[in-house]
Amino acid sequence: MRLRELPRTTSFRLAVFFLLLFGGASSALFGVLYVQMQGFLVARVDEWLLRERTDLSRYSPEELRTRLEARALVDPSLERAMAVFDPAGRRLDGTELPAPATISAWDVPFDFAIALNGKRETYRGLARRLETGDTLLIAQSLHETDEFNEALVQAMLIGGALTIVLALGGAVFVGIGAVRRLDAVTLAIRKIVAGDLSNRLPTRGTLDDVDRLIHVVNGMLEEIDRLMREVKGVCDNIAHDLRTPLTRLLGGLERVRRHDPSKEEYGLAVDDAIAETKGILKTFAALLRISEVEDGARRSGFVSVDLAAIVQDAVDFYEPLADEKQIALSLSGQPVRLPLMGDASLLFEAVGNLLDNAIKFTPPGGHVRVTLFSCATAVGVAVADDGPGIPPAEWEAVLRRFYRTEKSRSTPGSGLGLSLVAGIAGLHGMELVLADNEPGCRITLSKAPDA
Repeated sequence: MRLRELPRTTSFRLAVFFLLLFGGASSALFGVLYVQMQGFLVARVDEWLLRERTDLSRYSPEELRTRLEARALVDPSLERAMAVFDPAGRRLDGTELPAPATISAWDVPFDFAIALNGKRETYRGLARRLETGDTLLIAQSLHETDEFNEALVQAMLIGGALTIVLALGGAVFVGIGAVRRLDAVTLAIRKIVAGDLSNRLPTRGTLDDVDRLIHVVNGMLEEIDRLMREVKGVCDNIAHDLRTPLTRLLGGLERVRRHDPSKEEYGLAVDDAIAETKGILKTFAALLRISEVEDGARRSGFVSVDLAAIVQDAVDFYEPLADEKQIALSLSGQPVRLPLMGDASLLFEAVGNLLDNAIKFTPPGGHVRVTLFSCATAVGVAVADDGPGIPPAEWEAVLRRFYRTEKSRSTPGSGLGLSLVAGIAGLHGMELVLADNEPGCRITLSKAPDA
């Protein structure tokens, strides 16, 4: 674990960002609270000053002197002081409070500072000029207000320091977890890059954002792994399936080369070579067709088509082949119209492949049933036959290129028909489902109805 990587992790940066955001909000809140409390305390002092001024203004100079002397005896402290000063600033009566150096305004509260016992003390007072020319000063010490402000600031600083320590500790903890998780993901990616496509990115099982992203990536890796295995299987199957016709082609040509054939024998050998070559080209054409369909480029040319009409055309096209093999081909559940967005030629090809396979594997006297259906959740077509069927264990395998069941190996074909149907279904967003028809096989192509 490299600690220098912590500041570069998203988790650490987010934690620091929210720390700064919370710190700024807290500072603003404290500032507002400080100003409000300061204003409240000063307002209480001003309220007392104005009330005392109003009360003392009712007395004559003699009564005022008597009241101030009584007040000084009862409350000798300098917390709340009242005194009368002559124009020269000498105290005449009241609390032993020094006169302020300057009076900023009359009958209006103001702040001033004086020296008491070698210390500087802050007061808030109100000065009123008497009829005798003397000055009445009413003042209250701001010592408690200052102490309260200091305590408030100190609490804020201590709380801020604790918040910073806890937030940075949490950021480091979260950052370390992120770095460790990143290291685990990096190690898994390196193994995958080295060729181990079976490896997957580790998850925590918390379904957080990273876990959800990893699940998507793992799904992509599974698809890549499947495609790679499919490519390898296709290459193997191409080598296996083309080896036989190429061997036959080469053997026929060598036989003609070794012997002195007649014109008829030479023509038959050429016809056989042409037939083998056409079979090979047909296989490659089917592979290219599947690649073209799976590429998805034809999706841009989709238009609204009628699936019912396409299926009817396919049934009409394959009906002579079914009659030739003495197989009953029927179409049922014929809706007036089954509209969907797609490519008519591709859909015809898909339905045609299903019919061709069904007719190919159905014995004489059998029945191939084509059913159109439409409901609130899906529209589609189903093709069922009375043939040998497909074992359930091979339903997924038969959709792969060149795969053929044991029962179909003696039947002509390349094993690409259902792969092409699966590609066309995927291009149109349709679901291809294989089922047991008891006997035979039932294959359904369906799609949710277009809005």
